[in-house]
Amino acid sequence: MTELTSPARTASFARPARAGRAETVRFALTHTLPAFARGIAAPRPRLAAAFGALGQYGWSTATLRSLRARYGGAPVRIRGLSGELLVLLDPADVARFFAEPVAHLAMDAVDKVRMLEVLEPTGVICSHGALREARREVNDHALAADRPVHPSCAEFLAVVAEECAPLTASDVLEYAALRRALERIGRRIVLGDRAAHDEELHRGLVRLREEANWMGMRKSRNPANERLYAQVAARLEKYAAEAPPHTLVARALSVPAGPEFPELDPAGQAHHWLLAVDAVALVVARTLLMLAVHPAEQDAARGDDTRMRACLQESLRLWPVVPDLVRVTRAETVWRGVAYPAGTHVLVPVGFLQRDPQTVPAAELFVPGRWLARDADRDTRMAPFGHGGGRCPGDQLGLLLGTAVCRELLRGRRVSPPAGAPHPCRPLPGALLPTPLPLCAH
Repeated sequence: MTELTSPARTASFARPARAGRAETVRFALTHTLPAFARGIAAPRPRLAAAFGALGQYGWSTATLRSLRARYGGAPVRIRGLSGELLVLLDPADVARFFAEPVAHLAMDAVDKVRMLEVLEPTGVICSHGALREARREVNDHALAADRPVHPSCAEFLAVVAEECAPLTASDVLEYAALRRALERIGRRIVLGDRAAHDEELHRGLVRLREEANWMGMRKSRNPANERLYAQVAARLEKYAAEAPPHTLVARALSVPAGPEFPELDPAGQAHHWLLAVDAVALVVARTLLMLAVHPAEQDAARGDDTRMRACLQESLRLWPVVPDLVRVTRAETVWRGVAYPAGTHVLVPVGFLQRDPQTVPAAELFVPGRWLARDADRDTRMAPFGHGGGRCPGDQLGLLLGTAVCRELLRGRRVSPPAGAPHPCRPLPGALLPTPLPLCAH
């Protein structure tokens, strides 16, 4: 049995906290269902905008605060869309969540696998046991997860500079153009320059992501999805066979393959890498909007990559790409003196917790300086990339690319606040959709 508990609190919560029927319905209506409707693998912008206009973030926040207040911060058992969840709402429990090895708190939760197996069935998250570890080793080598600067940094920065140059020809930065630029950057650093113009490949990936949103519930679509995946995989393999050494897929293929895992598929993670680089576009757009409404911060970040990186991290804290982290226990575990069986799904609503004024100072404001403090990146109260064994292995590369894109766009220019921009001294909205940003010479 694995002990997952805060000893000082065990005596107070010897009995499990279980949400009632009304609380379960409220949790589903204000938190779970909106997240599903907005799209997890592929965002649905119109629905995201609609929920934002209706104040859905406020509903979700009120629900989670109510659960925490009623049960004194204890882990709460609550019924989710596909089974029971153990929801963690106390910083001590969250810190323990991140400290546990992946062998005890596994990444391959049922809903996550059900979603991603449409898009990347041979990826790390959809794998188990020794095969997962072998695939993770390949993935980490490709991303240089243990190094602050990627070995292909020079080549990647050259790609960013080339792709960002056309974006500054206009006096307005349109999000659609920024997104297309990041898609091209992704194809070039993952697969090589020959893939730069292959928008058909990206359309296939987008369709798979849209299907992944349904988490396998549309059974009639399975044969069509399998055919589409086969087409996309064949296209990726073609590029992988001729990829330059600096690309992610070539680095993955350079890892010696052992005979014990013929199904390793080193290039199978390319789907995930392309998806991750695409997400950088939204992070950059939000960061630039924050810099537009904080001109002093924009001045400080221009020419200072460390400060710009902090701005990106702060944007991710406020609007995380993955607002809920879900794992599954591999053995009977104990939280605060209460035993839970193997297979229990554990949820950490990081999107709520890292914007919680009870936990994070000035939680609803854009304060990038917090990331310049020593060990800020290890502070489990803030987890834009997660922590511990489940931390995103591409965090350094993602921040490198995002910083480089912002630097190129602000080279000799600055962004100005658009109409309707958030007020810099008021709590920021829970949803922030990209908007055209005025660019002017500096």
